[in-house]
Amino acid sequence: MIQSLLIANRGEIACRIIRTARSMNIRTVAVYSDADRDALQVRMADEAVHIGPSPAAESYLLGDRIIAAARETGAEAIHPGYGFLSENADFAQDVCDAGLVWVGPKPDSISAMGLKDAAKTLMQEAGVPVTPGYLGEDQSPERLRKEADAIGYPVLIKAVAGGGGKGMRKVDAGDEFAAMLESCRREAEASFGNTQVLLEKWITSPRHIEVQIFGDSYGNVVHLFERDCSLQRRHQKVVEEAPAPGMDDATRQEICAAAVRAGQAVNYQGAGTIEFIADASDGLRADRIFFMEMNTRLQVEHPVTEEITGVDLVEWQLRIASGEPLPCTQDELEIRGHAIEARLYAEDPARGFLPSTGTLEHLNLGDQGRVETGVEEGDAISPFYDPMIAKLVAWGEDRDDAIDLLVDMAESAEIWPVRSNAGFIANAVADADFVAGRIDTGFIERKGDSLIPDQQPDEAVMKAAAEIAMVANRSQPSQLSGFRLNAPRRLAVALGQGAEFTTVELDPDQVADIMPGYAEGPRIVVFDSGQAHGFETEARGSGLAAAGDGAILAPMPGRIIAVDVAEGDSVEAGQRLLVLEAMKMEHALTAPFDGTVADLDASVGGQVEVDTVLVRIESSTED
Repeated sequence: MIQSLLIANRGEIACRIIRTARSMNIRTVAVYSDADRDALQVRMADEAVHIGPSPAAESYLLGDRIIAAARETGAEAIHPGYGFLSENADFAQDVCDAGLVWVGPKPDSISAMGLKDAAKTLMQEAGVPVTPGYLGEDQSPERLRKEADAIGYPVLIKAVAGGGGKGMRKVDAGDEFAAMLESCRREAEASFGNTQVLLEKWITSPRHIEVQIFGDSYGNVVHLFERDCSLQRRHQKVVEEAPAPGMDDATRQEICAAAVRAGQAVNYQGAGTIEFIADASDGLRADRIFFMEMNTRLQVEHPVTEEITGVDLVEWQLRIASGEPLPCTQDELEIRGHAIEARLYAEDPARGFLPSTGTLEHLNLGDQGRVETGVEEGDAISPFYDPMIAKLVAWGEDRDDAIDLLVDMAESAEIWPVRSNAGFIANAVADADFVAGRIDTGFIERKGDSLIPDQQPDEAVMKAAAEIAMVANRSQPSQLSGFRLNAPRRLAVALGQGAEFTTVELDPDQVADIMPGYAEGPRIVVFDSGQAHGFETEARGSGLAAAGDGAILAPMPGRIIAVDVAEGDSVEAGQRLLVLEAMKMEHALTAPFDGTVADLDASVGGQVEVDTVLVRIESSTED
């Protein structure tokens, strides 16, 4: 058995791996960048090594520094987690060549499945059904457009080296194709260093079904059943569950058998996931489920599989990497109950899900269910990495029980001042269509704003804030007013949000603690249904830019990757002005109305801070 392990990752997956390694008496080594100097994985590991500056390209993506850290600390093995270098065949080979144990599949298996076009060809040869599309060598825009026209719209453009929702664009009509192809290739180049794409027929009622497989060095491959990852936003998974709702035993047997054949085709070792797209227009049927890709690593959503099988997948990874056979045979594995996972992100649903960075001054995720996280109260959500706060995992005897628990977990989350999608998660999972199993990958887009919680505090929240203020400020009567002679005692508390203050009256003798919250100086925060509502009990400046209409502000810190206009240009409402890249996503900033570019303070490659005025548009009309 491996005795010492370096985790070439960060955040919740690094902490997750450390926890299992510790239970197996394996010494752990963490690596960290400047931004992660005081991160939780550093505090948890037995030893930690600094590997570079904050940007991933200068730290977590530098394989030579990670291997050097393993040698420096005497680590025997390297676990890549997911993301970063986890599916980099060259890095895996370098680890092996350095005499270290790679906790993952063999490098040639990663190579075989790393490019989507080659993987689909290999799967066809193995008898695994694939989605109709184009996998050709001719990558000219003209040929790709011709093939897309022949397939029929809508079509999906996918980077052959893509993953995690990156390098994917849906094209609804031929006249959109060129712009979508350019955007897809730009993102693919930035994320994977490869601009090649393939085309697939867009399935109109798609469900994302994936199967967890495991292989060992003795030729054994088993599956651990399926997961449904259909609730997605911008091709990125938000909610995952196991088993898939509506999956009958016959269909499960066929799709899982196909996944095992896929693993056998590449002599697979370790944890892997075979991803399928299902045409669910007539329910889940084996003849309408097609191979999409293989992820040659542990998945973010692996906890739901652990919950329904009782298997620690990280432990299996470590045992197989140590040369042991699979701990179980296929007939020893069974489904028990139902599990659902939601990704709790630091983002603001009310502002288009823009990432929210900053210090977690208050963080309480309760004690229900299973919480996988890489942060604690006082830690920071950095602009350099994925903005995940935690994974909320609920298990129940049946799907309804799991849903109820996950809703409770999301609604009871207390996070401040960083914004989160907790309320959005609760609304999505409690939605009647989700509860009924009427789901597909367009669920979130179709539901739209109905899943986004109301940002305005209701009367109950205002009352709770006033009560917290009253209790917190009993010794400071100057902030409270409203006592009158010869009348029932009433207390008036002024609560501000921004520049507006509202007066809330209370009976100080009948205060009830109706909602969780806290007071910090003149600020009151109330938590309700996954939302955090902040109030001020005295006026003070916001510190935000006070740009007027027509000023386009940076919604978050980021880098300018495209500027489409120049000073003096005429623009139309909705026209793209520039593109900001932040938190591994592209954000197009558009003109609010018809007008002229009066000022432009943005250039390609420039780094900008939140609320920086980038462009100012002068209206073309008097009013």
